[in-house]
Amino acid sequence: METAPVVIGYDGSDFSAEALRKGLWLASKLGAPVRIVRAWTISNAPRPKTWEPGFVPPVEDYAEAVLDELKKATAAAVAEYPQVEVGYDVPHGAAGRELLRASQAARVIVVGTRGLGGFSGLLLGSVTGQLVEHAHCDVLVSRRRTGDPAPPRLLRLDQAIEPGEP
Repeated sequence: METAPVVIGYDGSDFSAEALRKGLWLASKLGAPVRIVRAWTISNAPRPKTWEPGFVPPVEDYAEAVLDELKKATAAAVAEYPQVEVGYDVPHGAAGRELLRASQAARVIVVGTRGLGGFSGLLLGSVTGQLVEHAHCDVLVSRRRTGDPAPPRLLRLDQAIEPGEP
């Protein structure tokens, strides 16, 4: 029987970088694979190599550019957990919808309190709020802590983590 993955929502924000680190740590403790998901639209995708003035590249070229950028942005954190099997998904669509879809096959989904959205004063971003309310699995919302490199201190899932562990 295949183990359901820990799904990590990543958009390049500091909040998602913290969620990535905590999600990888959690997956290493659970012996679960990871799927790093970066949903995108043309307006927030990196420019493909095939882009030139007056030419709109195919959607597949944008997806390739998003995947390349995602792998580069997450490489250092992923390298810290060589025992964790990591895969990447770059669905074209709204982040909330695509992460909800990913939650259907997930053991747990890990996201930051907020992402790159425009309302920086909010305590909880709209995508995170959608997931907390509608996800098909447990949701771990990672708070960004400045200057604290320690893994999360409290986690209780279907597989117990020893009391002395972070």
